[in-house]
Amino acid sequence: MNATAPVRRLTVLYDAECSLCAFVRGWLLRQPQLVPLELVPAASEEARRRFPGLDHGATLDEITVVGDAGQVYRGPAAWIVTLWALREHRPLAHRLSTPSGARLAKGAVLAAAKWRGAQWNQGPRGGAQWGGRVYRRADGWGYDPDAGWTYSAPGCADGTCAPR
Repeated sequence: MNATAPVRRLTVLYDAECSLCAFVRGWLLRQPQLVPLELVPAASEEARRRFPGLDHGATLDEITVVGDAGQVYRGPAAWIVTLWALREHRPLAHRLSTPSGARLAKGAVLAAAKWRGAQWNQGPRGGAQWGGRVYRRADGWGYDPDAGWTYSAPGCADGTCAPR
């Protein structure tokens, strides 16, 4: 990676199955951009193909943004560089990039993470507890508003199942 390379495009990796992340994705797409943003679901086939060197499991836990010259931003820095790409929010990004602003940005990221975690701790009737991992449709999990999360083991008839 060239540390002095200008940023001409950013790819934001977001959790496509997180309601907050999907909301923020939609909001970002509606904002006027000074630097083009591409939004790609984290840990997707496209993300793995484009960024084979990333820890894709970690991209589901923490926002990750990749610059066109290979720059990688995580957590508060990822939020700041994303705001920096937006015309109306670049001044805010500059304020958040200061030492005191970085503490504020970190607090905002932690608050979002806490909210996101609380969504997992509340089942449809408020009692289900999250089992410590992300439930993915591709892994056999499905959500029904009346029944909550259910699991159906993917078929292995063709012998392509990955060992767990």
